[in-house]
Amino acid sequence: MRNTWLRDMRNGWLCTVRVYTDAVEQEKRYAIFKENVERIEAFNNGVEKGYKLGVNKFADLTNEDFRSLHTGYRRGSFDSMMSNSKPSYFRYGNVTAAQAVVDWRKKGAVTSVKDQGTCGCCWAFSAVAAIEGITQIKKGKLISLSEQQLVDCDINGEDQGCEGGLMDTAFRFIKSTHGLTTEASYPYQGSDGTCKRKEATPAATITGYEDVPPNNEKALLQAVAKQPVSVAIEGSGWSFQFYKRGVFSGECDTYLDHAVTLVGYGTNSDGTKYWLVKNSWGTGWGEKGYMRLERDVAAKEGLCGVAMKASYPIA
Repeated sequence: MRNTWLRDMRNGWLCTVRVYTDAVEQEKRYAIFKENVERIEAFNNGVEKGYKLGVNKFADLTNEDFRSLHTGYRRGSFDSMMSNSKPSYFRYGNVTAAQAVVDWRKKGAVTSVKDQGTCGCCWAFSAVAAIEGITQIKKGKLISLSEQQLVDCDINGEDQGCEGGLMDTAFRFIKSTHGLTTEASYPYQGSDGTCKRKEATPAATITGYEDVPPNNEKALLQAVAKQPVSVAIEGSGWSFQFYKRGVFSGECDTYLDHAVTLVGYGTNSDGTKYWLVKNSWGTGWGEKGYMRLERDVAAKEGLCGVAMKASYPIA
């Protein structure tokens, strides 16, 4: 059964087609779609909050559906053990003259936005983006690396492919196996698979990773000024699901369930400071796959917990 969403020229919604199993499922999804559209319009027509929502490919999903299908940061035992500990060493702690604006895309250190689909491996995309960044910074060459290699091969107590994982344990795996191969050599499938070791010839290596001091946006800025950084956030709220543009200041807590990569920071025209976030939900979400997330908020954890669990690879 097919269900076509209509284009709304005022909001720039794109026509899309869904294929459902039967008429019952189609009716259910269309009802969810209509409810989401009504809520989006009500938000956009309400009190100005500095950001807008929009209809996207998630519009026929309830927020519960969305949470279960499109996140994947795993709050496991290792993460719990390390969440409140201070790193023994933070190499960027003495950075005092950080630039006012940083955008690693403009410096050639960020690959195109990718899409994890319905595989809960945001952790792999976050770790890979950070490694792509530091590899370009150190070696001068931007290489799109393989998330699927992590999904298939990095199977341990914390990292479980499409069932979730952690960036720090991914960094440890990559160090122990002497690097990641290219996306072209080991392309993304969006599902768990068998580890193909013959395809995994390393194209980029790291010597380790370091954690950013937790609950410290100043320290996080010091790190992002030097390289893209992997972070965990609560990225599953309804407003997050339908974020379209602007500096996101809205509804989220600090239950970390999604992983993204900070690839810069800056200040909006109205003076609002923001983090530049690379997501893994394709270019149809947010600002062509990116979000500007409010920075320097009152809560020490940062908005959506962005400062709670950040780390970066060392090359």
